[in-house]
Amino acid sequence: MTYELYIGNRMYSSWSMRGWLMLDTFELPYRSHLVGLYAGTLVDDLTTVAPARTVPAMATPEDYILTDSLAMGETLAERHPQKNLYPSNGAARALARSMVAEMHSGFSALRNECPMLLSHVWEGFSPSDGVVADVERISTLWRLARETYGEKGPWLFGEYSLADVFYAPVAARFATYQLPTDEMSRAYVDKQLADPSFRRWRAMAHAEVPVDDPYPQNLTKRHWPYVPPMIGHRTTNQNAENTACPYSGLPVAAFIEVEGRIFGFCNDFCRDKTMFDPAAWPAFMKLWDR
Repeated sequence: MTYELYIGNRMYSSWSMRGWLMLDTFELPYRSHLVGLYAGTLVDDLTTVAPARTVPAMATPEDYILTDSLAMGETLAERHPQKNLYPSNGAARALARSMVAEMHSGFSALRNECPMLLSHVWEGFSPSDGVVADVERISTLWRLARETYGEKGPWLFGEYSLADVFYAPVAARFATYQLPTDEMSRAYVDKQLADPSFRRWRAMAHAEVPVDDPYPQNLTKRHWPYVPPMIGHRTTNQNAENTACPYSGLPVAAFIEVEGRIFGFCNDFCRDKTMFDPAAWPAFMKLWDR
């Protein structure tokens, strides 16, 4: 039983990130299909999931088509109750659903003025009154969830839920544009940026064929605030410790060096996503630790 997920460029597509996180973080079987969100091929690339015209879109194993991230989340919660995509407590679940819905339909100033970008931080961004109001509302919601239901873990409702999925790109925006937040919100942003699923998405964003930045700013760039614990580098040395790709099992053809050790992968994408943040990938870390 495998879900077919259609996403746009990982560096910029916040809605695609939500669709992917709800499958990856809750360990549901899926295959990703990258469509030409900025290449002019979006409509043609989505013909297999018509009537979808935006990303993310998803086909269930029965070929039911879902064309919206909120519909995807509700459907997955319905189909996989054992995964606890929403909190089990009724009052917490009601608040989580409300927060997800508000994220889905609101915060237009933050969306329009602070598009998602995962490569770097903008230095000197000046938020409008509308963005500041959105940030204050989001911080209020985060604080309400954490103080009321977050005692059992670091996420909004203690354990990871769809609320965290929907606010992950918001956390990225807070970091990218250095938006003013309180101490609790900063801690939550740091938790999102350090989450392995978030890091895997960002690593794949860097592994994709780059496109021209659709949201340029006349500002100074700074390094992304989260630094991976280890970094790899491409190498022509083919004396790898492994003969099969840790992801596909296919013969290795592309290579990286990590702290003096050589590892091989079946293609450039597998190599590059690992190179950027090796510790985010459990399959690679099994190689590393053996």
